[in-house]
Amino acid sequence: MKRQAKFGAPEVLASQACENEAQDKQEHEDLVDQAYEMLDGSMLVDKTKMTKWERWKDNFKRKGWILIFIIPAFIYVLIFCYVPMYGILVAFQDYMPGDQIIGSDTVWVGFENFRIFFSNPNFWDYFKNTFLLCILGFIVGFPLPIIVALLLNSLRSKKVKKGLQILYYAPHFISLVVLVGMLKLIFGSDGLLDQLSIKLGGDVNGLKLFLSPEAFRPLFIFSGNWQDFGWSAIIYLAALSGVDPALHEAAKIDGASRFRRIFSVDLPAILPTIVMLMILSVGNLMNCGYEKVLLMQTSGNLETSEILSTYVYTFGLIGGQYGVGTAAGLFNSVINVVLLVIANFTSKKLTNNSMW
Repeated sequence: MKRQAKFGAPEVLASQACENEAQDKQEHEDLVDQAYEMLDGSMLVDKTKMTKWERWKDNFKRKGWILIFIIPAFIYVLIFCYVPMYGILVAFQDYMPGDQIIGSDTVWVGFENFRIFFSNPNFWDYFKNTFLLCILGFIVGFPLPIIVALLLNSLRSKKVKKGLQILYYAPHFISLVVLVGMLKLIFGSDGLLDQLSIKLGGDVNGLKLFLSPEAFRPLFIFSGNWQDFGWSAIIYLAALSGVDPALHEAAKIDGASRFRRIFSVDLPAILPTIVMLMILSVGNLMNCGYEKVLLMQTSGNLETSEILSTYVYTFGLIGGQYGVGTAAGLFNSVINVVLLVIANFTSKKLTNNSMW
């Protein structure tokens, strides 16, 4: 019982330190506001007598310059994300290249493109393959950067830590084409693994994993996580760098081991970051991307490699059925929005952290 009580203290200390840090931060912000007011002379004005519009102008006058840093990102999102959204109207049209999306000669077909898409005999196969590929990738890939960041942060040697960081970050800069080429050299027909299997007395035809439907998902998921887990850990390492060292010192004095401090100090400190990234990941859950899938796709693994994004590419762009392809993409996006709302609502109820 004494041992358990002893280990409970770091959590209490961490909670108290977080509250004190929040109070200090608020006091600092109040002092900064007072300094701004003294500089522009607005301290002489009684803000209780100011209208809402006057208070807004006063705040904008003192802090409006910060918006300058937001303008480039706002313009980028507006041009490349919001302006092209009018293209979803193609999902409700009999569209051909050269037609006006909104014009007198536009042929509106209502939900006919959706009917064609849903009535496709392979629709449920595409949906199942997409869901399994994305959900398995999320289950494996989301906690991996968190674990890596926590372990790297607990290393004593800075040289070892920096060396491992470089080693983990490097695969992120390998292009998809090169990555899939590496996979084929190792796991493809006549690849390294096949040659070893034959020399060790295995099947003379080799394993031929790229022709196996069962091997597609493991190869896709683990190669993707190997490429990106180090890069994804950067944001968690940045959050961990803000943890007050006094919390670890207090936990050490109270007898907590290094492993215990990870769960009592580090993990609670980055929990808001984890929640935010989890919500964003869930909102992007059904987007596997078609580039890597197409590069890894062979005639032997079509059973598991045909997903919604490859359907959009094959039938929409290659097959010329632009309305059906847009309908499939819109269906995928609607699912992502629903998942995002559910994840945000659940997070708000359970952890009191949410995006809105």
